[in-house]
Amino acid sequence: MSARRGRGVGLSAFSNRSNLSSSYATHGAALRTSHLDALKTQLSVFQSLLHTFALQHSETIKQNPTFRAEFARMCNAIGVDPLAASNAAGNKKGLVGGWLGKVMGGEDRERVMQVALRVVEVCRASREENGGLLGLEECRERVARGRGVGGAMEVVDDDILKAVESLKPLGGGFSMVTVGSKTMIRSIPRELSTDQSTVLEAIQVLGFVTVSMLEDNLDWENARAETVIEDLLAASLVWVDAKAPEKEYWSPAFMHDFDD
Repeated sequence: MSARRGRGVGLSAFSNRSNLSSSYATHGAALRTSHLDALKTQLSVFQSLLHTFALQHSETIKQNPTFRAEFARMCNAIGVDPLAASNAAGNKKGLVGGWLGKVMGGEDRERVMQVALRVVEVCRASREENGGLLGLEECRERVARGRGVGGAMEVVDDDILKAVESLKPLGGGFSMVTVGSKTMIRSIPRELSTDQSTVLEAIQVLGFVTVSMLEDNLDWENARAETVIEDLLAASLVWVDAKAPEKEYWSPAFMHDFDD
């Protein structure tokens, strides 16, 4: 009898633990719902304040590229697309960002297109110099100088990045790449090989390379070093100084850095 009572007590305790677990789960779900509602309320309040801020400073947002870039980053941090169209359907970001589209969307889209045209112009004009690999900073400075169509244009790095991103659907090979520590615009429809990237990184650090430098420092065979250099020469990504004791290979894409 005592054994049966022991089993009964054990089953009862198990039932109580199950009920307690169920109660904890229900309470946890209620807390999560409460927290989610609180977050939604806070986000709604923040978006309302952002709306007011955008309306009050709309002219500054439109005219100051640095201020506009920081404002866009703040919007993206809370899931608001500052360029979303006011009539975006089925897009939560669009529903939230519609009023931003009225404040800055249309004009900002037009500006992105204008900057994109300048970027294409600058990249094409400099392609014979750099083989289609232009530093972000140099591109920004050339666009700002405005020697081409439309004259000077005040831009920041973020404007250039947006412009290049807008060119991707059009093809033509425009994209952002990182070579060593430098962000660059590639305007040719080809990928850099690992060896090519390695040589360009070395040039970025040293200023130039020679075949013997590649052999000694990278432990490459002569054929490998010669092949990579020939490929880079064919693509106009490096220039050769044949008057040096050993041929030196320089990259026009990084000469801008050493001039500074």
